[in-house]
Amino acid sequence: MIELQNLTVEQLRKVVSIKEQIEMLQGEIEAITGSAGAAVPESPKAQGRKKMSPSERARVAVAARWAKARAAKASGAPKKKRKMSAAGRAKIAAAAKARWAKVRAERKKRK
Repeated sequence: MIELQNLTVEQLRKVVSIKEQIEMLQGEIEAITGSAGAAVPESPKAQGRKKMSPSERARVAVAARWAKARAAKASGAPKKKRKMSAAGRAKIAAAAKARWAKVRAERKKRK
């Protein structure tokens, strides 16, 4: 099943139109084969739009909100990576060495 949350608004609209086309073609097949006595629909516009259930409308709305939020994030310029200065890196390395020296000294005392 397609995850609606990962689709853009345009993709959702295309999915809905394709579903309508599938339903229309299924109606035509039923009319040709004579099953269920269905009449051939002329076109999607002639028969009107298919009503969406409230739950489906809510899912589409949630997916549209996610798509809009994701598009807003993607449109911004990519963040530059922060670079650490050599002095800052040296301070961190010295602190780590001091911390490990303290741990080793405590181990020796315990033995």
